[in-house]
Amino acid sequence: MKLWVNGGLKDVEEARVSVLDHGMTVGDGIFETVKAAHGQPFALTRHLDRLTRSADGLGLPAPDHDEIRRACAAVLEANPMPLGRLRITYTGGLSPLGSDRGTDGPTLVVALGGTTRRPDTTAVITVPWTRNERGALTGLKTTSYAENVVALARAHDNGASEALFANTVGRLCEGTGSNVFVVVDGELHTPPVSSGCLAGITRALTVEWTGARETDLPLDVLDRAEEIFLTSTLRDVQAVVRVDGRQLPAEPGPVTAKAMRVFAERSAADPDPR
Repeated sequence: MKLWVNGGLKDVEEARVSVLDHGMTVGDGIFETVKAAHGQPFALTRHLDRLTRSADGLGLPAPDHDEIRRACAAVLEANPMPLGRLRITYTGGLSPLGSDRGTDGPTLVVALGGTTRRPDTTAVITVPWTRNERGALTGLKTTSYAENVVALARAHDNGASEALFANTVGRLCEGTGSNVFVVVDGELHTPPVSSGCLAGITRALTVEWTGARETDLPLDVLDRAEEIFLTSTLRDVQAVVRVDGRQLPAEPGPVTAKAMRVFAERSAADPDPR
């Protein structure tokens, strides 16, 4: 396995980032996860645009898109695989201990891990913790991810693959690494970005390609929605068949099945939708 670290490919055994890197010591970093099928990244332009927005939100220097594209191409060529998780990590770089950022410049790491196609259906739980829709990191894809680690561990302990959060005012928000869509009275809805959710790449494409409405929704919409599905880079569109103790139909419903089909067709036709 070869990774890109600060300007070049390294064998995994030799790939090193300082223990004083600000991404490690205080979580001062951002990242993107990009699906790559047979060496072809999906929606890379959108991911790089979001990386830049996250960098701006943290006050990091704007990432060099050309350098990151070169890094992604090199890593994909060096590690051929049918389906991969391409991870771009960009941090505050070598810094003194504490919250102050150093002056050495950012760290860039691009890595690739193998994965498999997700199942068509899954189970989720809700958790008692909330997303802060008014926080300094709201809407940024940062490496400060421990909250998601805790919630996802609880989901796994309860036989689920994802945990869903409300925000501080009790509105449905998002999952630990996914966005959520619901069907109510035959209409497809998803929480707006103002709820505090991440502006997911797959979420945005699903809204564009299906005409889903962005709607403020109470958390208890999960108790009455006719269909529920998740979207994310590696899930694409995935039907939910259980929420906490509530069982939904064992197969994707008609709206979800159509969204799955449309997303598969449109993403296959254009690997870099702008």
